[in-house]
This record gives sequence, structure tokens and C-alpha cells, in this order.
Amino acid sequence: MLERTVLVLNRLWQAVNVCSAKRAFCLLCAGHAQVVHAEGGTFFTHDFDSWRDLSSREPCDEDMVSTISLKIRVPRVIVLALFDRVPRKEVKFTRHNIYERDKNTCQYCDKVFDRKELNLDHVIPRERGGETNWENIVCSCIKCNTRKANRMPHEVGLRLRRKPERPRWQPFLHITFDSKPHESWRHFIDLAYWHVELG
Repeated sequence: MLERTVLVLNRLWQAVNVCSAKRAFCLLCAGHAQVVHAEGGTFFTHDFDSWRDLSSREPCDEDMVSTISLKIRVPRVIVLALFDRVPRKEVKFTRHNIYERDKNTCQYCDKVFDRKELNLDHVIPRERGGETNWENIVCSCIKCNTRKANRMPHEVGLRLRRKPERPRWQPFLHITFDSKPHESWRHFIDLAYWHVELG
């Protein structure tokens, strides 16, 4: 029960992370967070004492943690008392994320392919000083990649459809969890986001 996932909101009520119920209780007891609970269509926040009181008034058997002296509900959403930033993270430079950025599309012929039919191409070849980074790597189909070889695109009559750029990190991109999100999370994140099959 203490390993259940809890959605963490910053002070501006933006989802920034998930944590275990155990960690949520620690934050709650220390006064660093409050529980967010929907009551009659309205959201209320509870500190540890008021959450304990609510738990005794409205027990919920499948979500209760028992101690020697009390039973308390496991929170599903907490809001941090002080933290008001969205964590700054960069998208990792991986093959998967390059395919995601380019939407499985050859950046020379603009056709969509299955990933096994795509290569990663250095726009400026390494032999000419091209670096392996977001701004110089693109998806290309086998045909275009073979045609380009170790030359510049314009030298073989190819042109980039889109300038390769480092993706901007988006909130929730790095939030991961092992089980289905709790129903109460839907007010703070778009649940459809989690169910879109990635290419």
C-alpha cells in the first residue's frame, strides 16, 4: 500500500512528478505538502491532521494504511507547499527520441516509414566536421540515406524538409509509473496522453 503512486503537483497545481505513498506521507507529516481531495466536485486541501480526521469520518477500505494508533487513507494527489517551478529537464539524445521528434518521417523525402526502414543521418557528414547532436542528426529512409552517402544534401539534390532542433522538454514527459493512473489524476493530466501508443 505504501508503494502506491501519488501524483505530485507544484504550488501552482501543475503536475511535476509522482512519488510513493510513503514519500507522500513524509511530505505531509513534515508540512511540505497537503493532500488534494475532491469533495462534491470541489477540490479541498488537507494537512496531516485534517486528512487523518477525514479518514476516520470517510474510511475507504482498499486505500487505508493502518498504524498502531490510527487508520489513514492513502492520498492520491498532493500539492507541494513551496515548490512553484516545473523541473527543467532535457530530452535525452536517443535513437527513440530522434524518431519521435521526426515522427518516423524521412527528413529528405518527407515520407513516413516503419522504424526498421529508417536510418539516422548526419546532415553534415562526420568527415566534414559534422557533430552527433540534435541539430545535425535526422531520420532518413534507406533510399535517401544511400543516395546522400557522405555528402551534403544539396550536393545530391536533397533538401531538408525541417531544420533539426533540440526538442523542448514538456511537463509530464518524464513522469513514469508502473500502474494505470488513478481516476483522481484526470483533473491534472490528460489521461489520453498515457494511452497513445508510441511509434
